[in-house]
Amino acid sequence: MAQLVIFRHGQSLWNLENKFTGWVDVDLSEKGVEEAKNAGLKLNGYAFDYAYASDLKRAQNTLTMALKSAGHAPLKPVYHKALNERMYGDLEGLDKSETAKKYGEDQVKIWRRSFDIPPPNGESLKDTAARVLPYFESEIVPKLKAGKNVVIAAHGNSLRALIMYLEKMTPDEILEFEIGTAQPRLYELDDQMNVLSVKNL
Repeated sequence: MAQLVIFRHGQSLWNLENKFTGWVDVDLSEKGVEEAKNAGLKLNGYAFDYAYASDLKRAQNTLTMALKSAGHAPLKPVYHKALNERMYGDLEGLDKSETAKKYGEDQVKIWRRSFDIPPPNGESLKDTAARVLPYFESEIVPKLKAGKNVVIAAHGNSLRALIMYLEKMTPDEILEFEIGTAQPRLYELDDQMNVLSVKNL
């Protein structure tokens, strides 16, 4: 049996400012730093063989702070852009309320909450899953099947892709699934990647 813990980064500066962030490499807010440390307290007592984060510092810093706060032995994390947040294209850096005024609330909701309709020059959740899942299957699944414990710090939409895969959710189900900042989610898996249990820590 293996354990997999996934969690979204703590609040970022642009979360705080209500901006579309995507691939823009903004850091954590003060609240985000505290959330990362609190996530680590929930991981106290868990041991991980491998640690992964996206190529963006808000996820990397959340992972580092959480493991330190958990009192975990030092790990050399693997950072990869396959785990990045979905790219919001032309919306990146825009205030969400202003964007709704500009394009209409209905259109912005479609971009944010449809499975396969991307914002202009950006990615849909379907596009995001198309890069997250092959990386997960090639890089991380063999370790889990071998009984190794893994922790991943990433983003709302890259984690939606993973949760959809692990929990066999439909596109409609995953789009309604809320992922809080720095809330660790623990999976216990057998050697065939079947989920034996899942819970938020």
